[in-house]
Amino acid sequence: MLTLSQVTKSFGGRVLFENAALQVNTGDRIGLIGPNGAGKSTLFSLLLGHDEPDEGRVVLQRGTRVGFLPQETAASSDHTVLELAAGPEADGRAEALAKRILAGLAFRESDFERPLAELSGGWVMRAHLARLLVEEPDLLLLDEPTNHLDLETLGWFQNHLSNYPGAILAISHDREFLNLICRGIVEIRHRKLIRYHGNYDACLEQKKARDGQQLAAYRNQQREIERLEDFINRFRAKASKAAQAQDRIKQLARMERIEPPESDEPTVHFQFPQPPRGGERVMLLEGVRQSYGDKVVYENLNLEIRRGQRTVLVGPNGAGKSTLLKILAGLVPIESGLRQPGHQCGIGYFAQHRAEGLDTRRSILDEVQSISRPVPEQAARTVLGAFLFRGDDVFKPIGVLSGGEKSRVALVKLLLDPPNFLLLDEPTTHLDMPSIDALIRALQPYQGTIVFVSHDVHFIRALATTVIHVQAGQTTPYAGGYDYFREKTRATGSAREATVAALGNFQPAAPAALSSAPKMGLKEMKALQRAEAEARKARNAARKALEARVAACESDIQALEARQAALAAALEDSATYENPSRAMEINRELAGVADSLERAHAEWVGAASRLEGHDKAS
Repeated sequence: MLTLSQVTKSFGGRVLFENAALQVNTGDRIGLIGPNGAGKSTLFSLLLGHDEPDEGRVVLQRGTRVGFLPQETAASSDHTVLELAAGPEADGRAEALAKRILAGLAFRESDFERPLAELSGGWVMRAHLARLLVEEPDLLLLDEPTNHLDLETLGWFQNHLSNYPGAILAISHDREFLNLICRGIVEIRHRKLIRYHGNYDACLEQKKARDGQQLAAYRNQQREIERLEDFINRFRAKASKAAQAQDRIKQLARMERIEPPESDEPTVHFQFPQPPRGGERVMLLEGVRQSYGDKVVYENLNLEIRRGQRTVLVGPNGAGKSTLLKILAGLVPIESGLRQPGHQCGIGYFAQHRAEGLDTRRSILDEVQSISRPVPEQAARTVLGAFLFRGDDVFKPIGVLSGGEKSRVALVKLLLDPPNFLLLDEPTTHLDMPSIDALIRALQPYQGTIVFVSHDVHFIRALATTVIHVQAGQTTPYAGGYDYFREKTRATGSAREATVAALGNFQPAAPAALSSAPKMGLKEMKALQRAEAEARKARNAARKALEARVAACESDIQALEARQAALAAALEDSATYENPSRAMEINRELAGVADSLERAHAEWVGAASRLEGHDKAS
């Protein structure tokens, strides 16, 4: 479907890719990872034909339809939400599908006829995402698709993608998304595209093993080099050994040097200062009312935050999570009720797009050291490095930074001198995976109280000890982490699913008219129960068979992908072309593997569809 071969690309005087190769086949689910600035967006530009490689080729199979969701600034238009999602000339089927997908992405039915110009950027991005899911292109390129999705919508989206018929290549810093969706990971690392099989967790294991093997090979070669150099230094001046010394000099010159595995960004080792201890009750809200114009967000809100809690606020977009953080921070005046901070409660509030409070004339380093309890310069630079400000970047003036960069500076300031009550609104936005890990390591030993909003499940699991579900102006606390919350709410069902089903024109069976049904005797009742038990047993057996078939298809696909990767690596090896017949043989086998993969993916799609149909029928 898509092939990159020997691609080299430089940008701004820096080499992003050097002899990079990639193969994307029908049905692939690939996550593209790498630190900020590694070249992920540039790679998408090459794939889309918006840019050309300096060397090498990008080949798209003829007739392949490509859909692209950018990370930001999807174009708005004069269309309504439904017109964009379904297409301006959509028939009834496409419109019905568009309504179902829009509902899954948390649009209300009343939003369908709203002009896009009335929506925020995040909702416009959702509408464009709906359009792509309706069109179902052969290859879907997604750049951070989860950025604008709340947790509930994210769950729907991940489930939808698991049944997507085309190939997916997604840039993401969301580990949960990569683990649930991807069957392959491509990492941009040291100017190469390195492919791993399986999801993100499997990638980490393979990466660790690969680095271990490379380190062992490097050390072995270094020992051999030392042995040869020692012989040369000892005997090159002796006539009786001069010829042998020359042989070893030539041997060293011919040796292809193994590079040591380059480590990832260093782990931050810094003890963050602990905040002063406050009272047992950190914040109390009683009977709070808050509205924006005619829209009442909270009516009679009651909430108590206790010392040491690490609470995540979850719920759909627009439910009032950010408003609740602002109420707790005292940034919006409540219309009625009581807001009472606890004894010695010091509040630190981190907004999604925080730039206020930064002195635009200062350098980054001077700004983060302007806190009330300054830290040594090296400690400040270590933390700045973890949040993507490295080397001379720390001397840039605040005034030239982007919004995301200013947010990261504000986050570093907060961590270097934290108050005892932290309120964080989407703190992982604009952070890559190493930076998210650095933030987690900074907050885990923190002894204060945290209330935060995030859609990053990995971040939530690492920090949250309690959950507050916010919906329709109501707050429901759960005395456990995110998995506990999911377990407790799973049995209640989802109103979203009911809405999606209704808008998708599903027709649920009408309930039985129990009041008019004839009375059953005990014998008939037992016979009915036996029949129902046998039917359940048959359904379970059928499901197990379908699951086994899906698993077998996935196993076949993994084996074929492994063989394909091995053959592609052989073609990249210059030694292969010393024997032209061998190169032709590898090319023929590679073509055969590609055909087998296409058939295997088609079988997998069919098996997965039959399994989905079985579950719906059940």
